[in-house]
Amino acid sequence: MLLHPWDVADDGEWRDWLLEGRAFGQLVAGGRDRDLPVVVPTHFLFDGAEIVRLHLARPNPVWPLLEEHPRALLTVVDDYVYAESEWMRDEGQAVEDAVPTSFYATVHLACDVRIIDDPEEKAEILNRQLVHFEPPESERLPVPPDDRNLKGIRGLELTVTEARAKFKYAGNKTGEVRDRVSRRLAERRAPRDRAARALLDRRR
Repeated sequence: MLLHPWDVADDGEWRDWLLEGRAFGQLVAGGRDRDLPVVVPTHFLFDGAEIVRLHLARPNPVWPLLEEHPRALLTVVDDYVYAESEWMRDEGQAVEDAVPTSFYATVHLACDVRIIDDPEEKAEILNRQLVHFEPPESERLPVPPDDRNLKGIRGLELTVTEARAKFKYAGNKTGEVRDRVSRRLAERRAPRDRAARALLDRRR
């Protein structure tokens, strides 16, 4: 990931961003001496410090790779929008000479991996996720360790060893350009424009 100094999100910013409700990403496992990694879209729970927990189906093709090499990358991307050429032009610059771009926020977490097959630990992970995602009145709670459905899943505990976070929102542009972008996002009102504008304004 290309990471310019003006796009770097510090620890507090990316942690808060994840904890604001972002709990879906892609788990990337490379294994050893393989042509391509396995990429798994998945829900997860981040504890706000260094632990990520999730579960996956037992037939998932990612397991052999994690067993070969217990390291993985968890990536999350959100609040992405297209910024039009007219928005991005510098003062006095013709629109046809301006460069459009994409705005987005993304976090890459490099992790040590622990595979969990113990029924009690799997039940704990699943219950944590159900408490987070299910409505309070859900009859699905709680799941006991002897629930037959637990045989069909394996758990994962990821310990974050490095984080790289990029919040790309015109950080290298003048205040005039950022003001214009903020106004255009408010006017366009496309999906994600409001969230992108909030990040752009907050980072100013």
